[in-house]
Amino acid sequence: MTSARIFFCFLLIAALAGAQERWEVSIEGRERWKDTGITVDAGDLIRFEASGKLKFPDERNENGPEGLRRGWRDLIAALPLNDHGRGALIGRVGDSDAARPFLIGEKRESRMIVGGKLWLGTNQNRGSSAQGSYRVIIERLARGNPELQTYTGPLPAIRARDWKEIPYRVVDPDGTEGDLVNFIIFGRGDQIKNALLQMGWVIVDRTIKDTILRGGLGTLSRQAYLTIPMSPLMVFGRVQDYGWAQSDPVMTVAERHHFRLWKAPFTDTLGGEVWVGAGTHDVGFDRDQRNGKITHRIDPNVDGERDYIGESLKLSGQVVKLEYHTREKKITEAKTAHGQEIFSDGRLLLIYMKPDETDVSSEFGDVFCTVLARNNPDGGKWGPCENYLQRPGKNNIRVPDLKTNYRLLVIPGIMNTCIADVPAYAQARAELEKKYGITSQVLSVPNDSSEDNAKLIAEHILNEMRGEDRRPFIVLGYSKGTPDLQVMLATEPEARRHVAAFINVAGASGGSPIADSIPGMVEKYGGHTSRATCKGDMTQGMNSLRREVRQRFLSTYPHPFVPTYSLPAILTEEKLKEGGALSTNAILTTHDRYHDGQVLKSDATIPESKYLGTALGDHLGVALAFDTAKGGPQEFPRAALLEAALRFVMDDLEKTGQAPAPATKPTTSGGWSQGWGQKP
Repeated sequence: MTSARIFFCFLLIAALAGAQERWEVSIEGRERWKDTGITVDAGDLIRFEASGKLKFPDERNENGPEGLRRGWRDLIAALPLNDHGRGALIGRVGDSDAARPFLIGEKRESRMIVGGKLWLGTNQNRGSSAQGSYRVIIERLARGNPELQTYTGPLPAIRARDWKEIPYRVVDPDGTEGDLVNFIIFGRGDQIKNALLQMGWVIVDRTIKDTILRGGLGTLSRQAYLTIPMSPLMVFGRVQDYGWAQSDPVMTVAERHHFRLWKAPFTDTLGGEVWVGAGTHDVGFDRDQRNGKITHRIDPNVDGERDYIGESLKLSGQVVKLEYHTREKKITEAKTAHGQEIFSDGRLLLIYMKPDETDVSSEFGDVFCTVLARNNPDGGKWGPCENYLQRPGKNNIRVPDLKTNYRLLVIPGIMNTCIADVPAYAQARAELEKKYGITSQVLSVPNDSSEDNAKLIAEHILNEMRGEDRRPFIVLGYSKGTPDLQVMLATEPEARRHVAAFINVAGASGGSPIADSIPGMVEKYGGHTSRATCKGDMTQGMNSLRREVRQRFLSTYPHPFVPTYSLPAILTEEKLKEGGALSTNAILTTHDRYHDGQVLKSDATIPESKYLGTALGDHLGVALAFDTAKGGPQEFPRAALLEAALRFVMDDLEKTGQAPAPATKPTTSGGWSQGWGQKP
């Protein structure tokens, strides 16, 4: 074969290969799910762009790929994605019952977390149909590396003495044996929680009081019935740490996947957390044979729910292995505490979570505790580091240098213009400037939507880059400043080029139940403030903090655009008890005990960001000097927190090869200084 023919064949093969990376698919309004014929691999970066219209017979207006806005009429309709509009374009990978749909809408760029056949669908319930169609362009922008998806490291195990502590059955408060203990998860609690939330599971209320408080104060949710409390059952001498449920809300009173989870009082052989679970599938109602009261009837084949839980977690992309273990005593038939017969093959499912490479809290703990003990930028006397950080570290390491070829830009939270006399990290930034020459700014954005504020942030960055100082920014988002920055990074690529890293402190990345709880009050009074210094429309600002709005954004932009670091906060046990029955503390605790009084810890952790750790402080105290402004003592070492975060992030950027090339900054003499450097 001549060289010309070889070259032609090469071009033809390359063209055909390129053609396979772009597809056009049409989906009709009457199709709930359609096999696209496309196979994706874990790690593939896929872009979707959709156009077209659907028209439902019972709707006056057409809808596009984003779907219809959900109203009271279809509030409890059972849709594949209940958090998004009817008729929205959705997708999923694989046809397993546990496969979790994801929103595509008009545009989505997403890295596949698992491999398999790609399906497209319209977000509608069975029996529904619409006229029209969507045209979807699908592109594979980059292929995943299969080697990166395979874990070859050591797996944890349970010691023989610890197996003896794990019961075969749960018991009710009277000591009556009930459900089988049928699975065990090896992994950090936060990682397990995030994987379950990603797969559509929700945390079940602990009490009826919690259900009333959450549902009565909030908007009526499609998951209102899903969170109805489970009865308290016991393992390790205590009731469940968490109850989890998943279902189509229209069926949830009678039918839901659910399980209880207890943290074991011992660690695995690698020092990790062990979680023991008991799962059953509610399929209807029955009478409790002990007292005649109404209770849920479960599927007697409890192995089906055990396997469903494992498959659901596996499809989160956070599981490296599932395997079965047969214990010495094999229970194949039993009765629940309510008297219902259950059957099993007697095996336990062992679920091994992927080692959490995003958890850098141990390393950050060393930096923070050393900065607090040695540098003490806040001044005064402070107690042990463990009082301020959930995972404290050593207090005598050599801390990373602060480098002056970055600038810090802080975007504060909602109402920051109304409290202009208490700017975020005022003392901390002054100390950094005085001692280390770190240039910083606070951009006081108005109480407007995150989309509007994103434009203001981008304009500010671009204006700054037109001046003499060309150093890139490390941006810090606090409270609503975090979603404002997330939108800016997603929608303003020109400004994004000048951002080296993003630090999220107590930011409402996933929204806040507080914004959901009082929508009528916000709508009525939010835009009318008597404070002359307040700027913007509070209604729009609060709407940007609704969980539905923020979760929709995360569905559309699921991956950070720059190196991103999260530092949530939680209240201590003493602080949790403050406030009355209708306080924000009480409302948030109905969702999860781990929160800072305004934002849940899970919502304050940006997906795929590096987890720096958790501050033990309230939402305001970790950033704002309300304590000292009122004449009281400083309750949290804010300056130490900011200094430690900057030291850690600058060092991490350099270690991971993500640090930008050395940039110039103006000197006091009007000349230029070059390179990394630290003011003596």
